[in-house]
Amino acid sequence: MTGEPRSRGFTLIELLVVLAIIGMLLMIAVPRYYHTLQRSRETILRHDLSVMRDAIDKYYGDRGGYPQALPSLVDKRYLRAIPVDPITQSAATWVVVDSTDPDHPGMRDVHSGSDKTSINGTAFASW
Repeated sequence: MTGEPRSRGFTLIELLVVLAIIGMLLMIAVPRYYHTLQRSRETILRHDLSVMRDAIDKYYGDRGGYPQALPSLVDKRYLRAIPVDPITQSAATWVVVDSTDPDHPGMRDVHSGSDKTSINGTAFASW
């Protein structure tokens, strides 16, 4: 036992094997992560559209007419703020649908201003 002590540590091969395993795990996890992010953005969009449409309906029920624009819903306290479209990342890209009733002008619906499609293939602008 008079020889030199053997150094403790990892060999290059062991490090490469560990890095390969980590790389394979990342190849599995990263696409799922981005898919989950997209699904969460779509869920937020559905919720925001539902909240804004509910506010439009309440505005109509209370005031007997549609609001002229989204800021009217904030001014009259039907919404705290205009939500940010999670797909376009902007609160200014919402597309409003005007009423076709000449007795009740204003906006009767709202859609996303995105030209992209959802995971299931439908256009966000049609939601």
